[in-house]
Amino acid sequence: MKQDFDESRNYDDAASEAIELGNRLADRDQEANVWDIADGLLAGAVQYWLYSRQPCGDPFCEECEAVNSAEKRLSEILALTQELAKDSEYYHSPTDVNVGTA
Repeated sequence: MKQDFDESRNYDDAASEAIELGNRLADRDQEANVWDIADGLLAGAVQYWLYSRQPCGDPFCEECEAVNSAEKRLSEILALTQELAKDSEYYHSPTDVNVGTA
């Protein structure tokens, strides 16, 4: 059970740190383009995620099976990104072009 708590805490801490870093960078330079900051944070997160998912080298390793090729890693990160985006409170915006009005 302790492992589940630690994993959840690490996840929450990492997500919070990324958000805080983005806010600090934007606050440091009022002229900064927040899209550029967000793109840089995403690039770093993708780099770290891909680094952390390197297969062990054993072609029969069951634990690495889902990430044992570049194509599989890309598929995994795209699925995870889509899930995280849809779970975000910012996924839908009141100014989205496909928002209906009554």
